[in-house]
Amino acid sequence: MKGRVVALGQIGERRAAALIVDGRLDDFLIDGPQDTPVSGAIYRAICDRPLKGQGGMMVRLPDGSGYLRGGKGLRAGQAILVQVTGYAETGKAVPVTSKLTLKSRNVIVTPDGGGINVSRAVKDEEERLRIRAAIDTEKAATSGFGVIARTAAILAQDDEISTEVDDLLDLAHDLLADQDGGKPELLLDGPDGHILAWREWGVPDLLADGDTAFDDHEVASLLDETSAARVALRGGGHYFVEPTRALVAIDVNTGNDTSLAAGLKVNIALARDLPRQLRCRGLGGQITVDFAPMPKKDRRQLEHVLKAAFRTDPIDTALAGWTPLGHFELQRKRERLPLADCLPQ
Repeated sequence: MKGRVVALGQIGERRAAALIVDGRLDDFLIDGPQDTPVSGAIYRAICDRPLKGQGGMMVRLPDGSGYLRGGKGLRAGQAILVQVTGYAETGKAVPVTSKLTLKSRNVIVTPDGGGINVSRAVKDEEERLRIRAAIDTEKAATSGFGVIARTAAILAQDDEISTEVDDLLDLAHDLLADQDGGKPELLLDGPDGHILAWREWGVPDLLADGDTAFDDHEVASLLDETSAARVALRGGGHYFVEPTRALVAIDVNTGNDTSLAAGLKVNIALARDLPRQLRCRGLGGQITVDFAPMPKKDRRQLEHVLKAAFRTDPIDTALAGWTPLGHFELQRKRERLPLADCLPQ
């Protein structure tokens, strides 16, 4: 089917959501194990011990430890609100931040402040004025919190936006009131796969949420294609995606194409597909790409394609650049669990 389809379903006991664009899997969300802190969850944590060499603080959570980067001014035993920013690698503390961010489909609220603003992606001035008027509610004007209208607010009605603002502001006040306490506690769970899909994927051309939604749209087959180590590229060539303990290795090959431009052609195809592959596989951390051989003069063109491809990707990714051996390195936020760890074996 052409267009954007959002299919909601379950895999085992875990809620999952698939975003399918023109028949191809563009994104996939699935809940992690029940005992895994969810990205976006907010806890009352207790400061444990500072890590002076790293400029951070270890904090106690209900079922483990968290690592708070930049714990300046905190003391051991102090209660603090923290929000999970991603998933921890095995044996490591959960990454958290003290800068809370509350999100809905159209609005973001930051209790640390920041004024009332509209996303820069909203270019039309009349639309910006309309949205700003909708988020500038009486509660927003007096709360002292930051309120930001997201790009999705373009499609929302004024009363829908205002209601989201007031609901998030009430939630922020309730959370801050629960900051003081004698023990670590989960105050707000992170979004599950269905809520996250509603919040981040906007309004699709088709929402499939029946019991047979995954079967109707062949999600299992699409996941098999996405999970495969070898990926064929449109127009020829292929690449391999191989996660290791230290990094994600990607090897690009031209296949049977022996033309002079084969290397650049297959590398550009990989660059355009790479954000989707990393998104669907839930991969982050250090990523090293061994591109197919090509003249050094073509690197600048390839870099432009990479930057354009990751510009619209929702997960923070830093393009570190070329190594002396000719590999290209990226650093990507570990916002999701790897897909391989979530699917039944």
